[in-house]
Parts: sequence; structure tokens; C-alpha cells
Amino acid sequence: MPTMKDAHGIRGEPSVLVVDDYADSRQMYAELLAYAGYRVAEARDGAEAIAMAHRILPDLIVMDLSLPVIDGWEATRRLKADERTRLIPVLALTGHAPEGLAGHSEAARDAGCDAFLAKPCSPETLLEVIQEMLLAPRRSVQVDAMASPAVDATASPAVDATASPAVDATASLSKARAQPRGARRAG
Repeated sequence: MPTMKDAHGIRGEPSVLVVDDYADSRQMYAELLAYAGYRVAEARDGAEAIAMAHRILPDLIVMDLSLPVIDGWEATRRLKADERTRLIPVLALTGHAPEGLAGHSEAARDAGCDAFLAKPCSPETLLEVIQEMLLAPRRSVQVDAMASPAVDATASPAVDATASPAVDATASLSKARAQPRGARRAG
């Protein structure tokens, strides 16, 4: 059963729903986001993601696209078609992007995703994209900015982070865990 993990007991912090069928990936993203100060909920497939999104109405959803039960493409379509969840920004993640990055980015946008990242991505890039998406005004109309390699985040809620360099996220997370909580960079 998916659970809500309150990062620091601060209910005013933004909430992020992390959807990934691989427990290790889900845990890594959840720990990174919790460490950065977000409240984190987790789901392991598209059906759980839809149910959890309806229940908690997160501020943002990080959605793997290759999921069991209901895949991330269809889960995003259903969330964007639902009046209760249509304005929740969805950040699509996939590990299959290198074979057809442009096609995946366009398909993700067509499904209703607001931004797209290829796995693996650096923790810094993930946090930057999430921050930009949360600061952008919520809109019901998609802005076509994913096809462009350079996006002005102040002009559009969509972000193209597909050109980010691959970084060992596990090593970065281990380094972050080793720092005392007070040594975190203020966001």
C-alpha cells in the first residue's frame, strides 16, 4: 500500500508523488526528494498512481512511463482528463529514451506530461526541474517546449531536461546522506 512520508514534519512543504515499479528507483527518488524537503508519496504502478493522486492531490507527479497494470502513458492521460488532477504537473521519466528521445518526448507531451527526463539523470537536474515545474503557473493548456533543447523556464511551465548528463545518482545520494541536515543547501 502506498504511503505518505512526511520529510520533516512540515506540512506546508510541497508534496511529490513518485511512481516507479522498481523499488530501488522509487526509494532513491523518495529519499532524495525527502532530503530536499518535499513530502513524498510512492506508487508502484499506474493504477496506484491514479488512486494516490486522487487521494492526496500532490503538487507534482514524477511518473515512470514503463509501469505494470496501467503504464505511465495511460495513467498520465487519465490524470489529465480528470478535473480533480488535470492541473497537477507530471514529470515523465524513462530509461528507454536514448533509442528514440525525440519520439518519447513528443509522445510524453501528447499524453499530457509537462516535462520529460531520461533516466539516469543527475539528482541536481531532477531537483532543478521539479523546482521549476512547481514555480511555474499551473495551466490546463500544454505548451510545446519539450522539442526545444533550450527552454526559458520563466516563459513556459514545460521543461526539456533531456540533454542532462548522466550522473551516478546513488553516489550523489550517499554524499547527501553523509551531510548533517543543517548543512543542506537552502532551496
